[in-house]
Amino acid sequence: MNHKTVLRTLGRILRIEAAFLLLPLAVCLGYGEREEALGFAAVLALTAAAGQVLVMTCRGSERMQARDGFAAVALSWIMMSAFGALPYVVTGALPSYVDAFFETVSGFTTTGATVMTGVEAQSMGVLFWRSLTQWMGGMGVLVLTLALFPKSGEGSVFLMRAESPGPIKTKLVPKIQDTAKILYKIYIGLTIAQIVCLMLAGMNWFDAVTHTFTTISTGGFSVKALSVAAYPSLVIRWIFIIFMFLSGVNFSVLFFVVQRNFRAFFKSEELRWYTIITLAAAGLIFANLVAVGGALLDFDTFTHAMFQVVTIATTTGYATTDFALWPTMSQLILFVLMITGACAGSTAGGVKTIRVVLLTKSLRREVRRILHPRVVQPIKIDGERVEESTLAGTTVFFYAYILFFVVGALVVSWDNVSFVEACSASMTCIGNVGPGLGQLGPMGSFSILSPLSKVVLSANMLLGRLEILPLLLLLFPSMWKK
Repeated sequence: MNHKTVLRTLGRILRIEAAFLLLPLAVCLGYGEREEALGFAAVLALTAAAGQVLVMTCRGSERMQARDGFAAVALSWIMMSAFGALPYVVTGALPSYVDAFFETVSGFTTTGATVMTGVEAQSMGVLFWRSLTQWMGGMGVLVLTLALFPKSGEGSVFLMRAESPGPIKTKLVPKIQDTAKILYKIYIGLTIAQIVCLMLAGMNWFDAVTHTFTTISTGGFSVKALSVAAYPSLVIRWIFIIFMFLSGVNFSVLFFVVQRNFRAFFKSEELRWYTIITLAAAGLIFANLVAVGGALLDFDTFTHAMFQVVTIATTTGYATTDFALWPTMSQLILFVLMITGACAGSTAGGVKTIRVVLLTKSLRREVRRILHPRVVQPIKIDGERVEESTLAGTTVFFYAYILFFVVGALVVSWDNVSFVEACSASMTCIGNVGPGLGQLGPMGSFSILSPLSKVVLSANMLLGRLEILPLLLLLFPSMWKK
């Protein structure tokens, strides 16, 4: 491993994090929150100083290999969370560092699981930082680093590959730095569009900005205790539905729309299945709520069904109602959506629709191979043949995903919560979804869990966001050798 290159990358990340801390500091000053402002200023100074020290003392070759990229990404997310937790502690919002670390990891990984109770009693600066961490983590701070530092070295492609979700990595344009800039332009464009729409629908600027940060990143943190249920307007709820769905689409597919390449847009097989799964799940839940749950056969019930399907499928985690009280079938559908997630290359978590499609096609091929042993049947996505190594990687990823889900559920079960709560807690964290079921549902919090469970679930959130390998590689001694 090229230690200097990795540490220099960490230094750059800390400097960017320090720059973002200026925003909640400004909010504190704007709302007259003097004590909170002093806390944010202290954390900003510490973070900036640590970043500058790493950059200045680790000069040298920028050459980066694959394992350097994986190490830089994994360590950056851990370090960002470690420093990002400090504002909660110094302001008194979450005095326990374990709680603060859990909340910060949940923010950066865009999970949305929270240990914070009495959200509306928190300072404006703290709430702004809480939402901002999700926006920062949505596209990935390493991707932002590539956009801001065009001379990040020959190995910058490894940073993009290690942080970008999905089994198939593609560049939108030949240069990786230009790809990073395009991704952030789309990301910022969606952010501005939703803020404008929410404000036109009657939401105040602070609520519009903070909720947009957590929608476009598919994070789900809300400044309201009731989440989106605090806004009864159907217009506002459908604005959320539309932008959550768009944020769950592969950003390379959205780039085709910007380029007016509608043929490539409609050709996307993953987008097609993502849409079908979303509509089918919403239809089934709507029917189940009316037939079993006693809900009215009206547009309001359909909105609730569609909202919860989109927010869970995109792993955003908002709520317009307490779906933990829904019929068993509806809860089961939502649990399955926690696993599948949305599209690769989006800000959503979960296994990703493309992997579900690949695993399904692999299963069908194996059945056909038994029936017709001599027939060669390559698997294709969007008309292109998928490499066998990609298929093998998909199978390994799914196994590791289930393995860490089981480990997380076992640890949480030690806290003597119910079977459903233990399983949903682990699945919602590794899938970066947010709320679980039961006491950990959308109207509850994870504060009831032990520190050990919070640490393990924090690890699950990082594993899910980075898609396991970058963090797993840190456990191998050979990873650290020069």
